[in-house]
Amino acid sequence: MCHADPIKIATWNLDWLTSDPEGQKSIPADVYRRQPADFDRLAAYAQKLDADVIGFQEVDQPRTAAMVFPPSRYAIVMSDDRIEQRVGIAVKRTLHVTRNPDLTALNVYPPTAPHALRSGLDVTIGDGASALRVLVVHLKTGCWDNPWNERGHSCPTLEDQFAILEDWALERTDEGQPFAIIGDFNRRLTPHDPFYMALTHDAPLTLTTSGRASPCWGGEYFIDHLLLGGGAEHWMAPGSLRVATFKNTDVPPDHLSDHCPVSIKLSPP
Repeated sequence: MCHADPIKIATWNLDWLTSDPEGQKSIPADVYRRQPADFDRLAAYAQKLDADVIGFQEVDQPRTAAMVFPPSRYAIVMSDDRIEQRVGIAVKRTLHVTRNPDLTALNVYPPTAPHALRSGLDVTIGDGASALRVLVVHLKTGCWDNPWNERGHSCPTLEDQFAILEDWALERTDEGQPFAIIGDFNRRLTPHDPFYMALTHDAPLTLTTSGRASPCWGGEYFIDHLLLGGGAEHWMAPGSLRVATFKNTDVPPDHLSDHCPVSIKLSPP
């Protein structure tokens, strides 16, 4: 990566994307199974997005991701979680990707819990000149804008996950390593949100979606975010935040995704 060649980095939740046949007990019966035409549409949107780095969520396995992000153009890396909703990343083959250990600590549930929470996928991306550490996450749902002190099921869990992210970000900051945390936070973050304030207490971050609303499927507040720190906040091209909305308005969201790709452009030194 060099100053003359900015990179486009995106996050995209692909909404229970699986290529397995129906009848898998680990997938809810009411989940719509994408048909070949649906995969073709998703692949066309991915091609139009043309991002250099795409962190994705809710994909079951690499072969499914490869139906959206062609292996001829993208290297695909996914977490080692043994669940159907895994996180992953697609990186253009013009860049080099190195895998770091999964952030399994994001599964803050006890071993006796009936379901595990998703690990974070931790990779380092570069071209030999500059490097960016990227953590792809998909956090606990259900605490979108609830108060910090709510003791319901989801908010304390999300609070624990944010503490894990804070530790990870602080480690990168102490190392002097530029980084990005991207993905589905399942939280409508703002600079004054107590969850975000706790996350940035020791490691300053830039919330690239701050002050914006998403036009996805008619409009909503962002829960998909790209956070920059460790110096990477200075790499962002001003005004480069984009949301790639779907134009096939006659196609239901579950045939595509209930999330739209969110992207920014970075110009590393």
